[in-house]
Amino acid sequence: MADLKPGSGSDQASRQAPPSPAGAPTGASAPTPSSGPVTEFHIGDEFSTAKRTLPPLGIVLISIAIVAVVVGIIAFHERPKPQGVGSITYVGVAEVPNQNIVLVAITLTLRNNADKALWIRSLKAQLTTTDGHTYKDNAASAVDLDRYFHAFPPLKESSEPPLSPEAKLLPGAERRGTIVVAFHVTKEAFDQRNSLAVTIQPYDQPMPIILK
Repeated sequence: MADLKPGSGSDQASRQAPPSPAGAPTGASAPTPSSGPVTEFHIGDEFSTAKRTLPPLGIVLISIAIVAVVVGIIAFHERPKPQGVGSITYVGVAEVPNQNIVLVAITLTLRNNADKALWIRSLKAQLTTTDGHTYKDNAASAVDLDRYFHAFPPLKESSEPPLSPEAKLLPGAERRGTIVVAFHVTKEAFDQRNSLAVTIQPYDQPMPIILK
């Protein structure tokens, strides 16, 4: 048998080959990478954008619509309202000769439907004629009504005690009264009017009371 000498081929191979892992079969091939599906990843797709942090657009729009409806209902119920209600019950008119002016006695009913006293600050009347023109006048002083009634008897018909500024109505109280105003129109134009309204402005109230 030939003696093995240092540096022979078989000895060099045993020194150069790396040791195999424990339990690994000798001569096994290297594992191949998995061939499953690959998930794409875009580094520019930031997770802090609205697309990833906000709910879907449909839910956002529905929520906004619900909030708008609730706010609208609250605003409707909390809106300023007139402190009183009422109506015009009778209108008497007399023409001032040769002046194209009519004196109008307006009898009205006013009721305080609030929980506090109603103090009248001013009383005004507005006439709208068939041609679309409007005429306004403040109520005459209560001390002058008897003089107007004496000079123009048609004004006194169905009249009530004068209703004037500074008049006070307690909560729930109702009052009938008459005011006298003047408009620069003929009696014919007044009789063919489109509308006649009285505006009562109370103290400390943003909304006037409008009677028609």
